[in-house]
This record gives sequence, structure tokens and C-alpha cells, in this order.
Amino acid sequence: QVQLQESGPGLVKPSQTLSLTCTVSGGSITTAYWSWIRQPPGKGLEWIGYISYSGSTYSSPSLKSRTSIVRDTSKNQFTLQLSSVTPEDTAVYYCARDRIGGGVYDYWGQGTQVTVSS
Repeated sequence: QVQLQESGPGLVKPSQTLSLTCTVSGGSITTAYWSWIRQPPGKGLEWIGYISYSGSTYSSPSLKSRTSIVRDTSKNQFTLQLSSVTPEDTAVYYCARDRIGGGVYDYWGQGTQVTVSS
């Protein structure tokens, strides 16, 4: 059973960089595609980007200029960094696994609330 757990600060100030880590157990991040997805209050899910089994990354065009996704294979973790945040980045952030890169997620973290506010 693959398990994912998000961790990071729940409050970030505007213009700062949001950093969240997803720790994976029960499966290796050197297989499959590992995504970050968020849900702003009252809105639908928004895909942010992924890091693949090979370490390659791809991000949503709307967020690409502010997004970085890196991994630490020794810890089986991957990290999202979203720079220059504004209150519009307030959301519940999820990490999830896409086994074959087809946009279907079979395992999800529980999600973590991030609020951008001064």
C-alpha cells in the first residue's frame, strides 16, 4: 500500500516561497509520476505539476514560472516550491501518484492547508 504525506508550513506571507514536501512510503519515487495538486476554497482541483520516475518535471503553464519540483531519492521525498505567492495561492495542497502518466491518480496524500496572508 502506497502512502503519501504532505508536510510544510500552514501559513506563508505574500511574496515569499511556499515549500511543501511529500514523503512516500510503500513505493519508490523512482517509479511512476508524482504530482502536486491544489484546491482553493470554493473551487475545483488544480494540477500544479509533476516529477517523473526519471526526475524530469512538467508544470502547469499558468504556474510554470513560479514552480519548482525536486526530489530526494534517498529519503523517498519530493518537494514543491512555489515562489512569489499571493493570497490567491491559498488552498489545500495534495500530493498524488499517477502510475503511468495518464492523469489518473491512484494514491493521494491527505492534503495540507496553506494560507497566504500577512
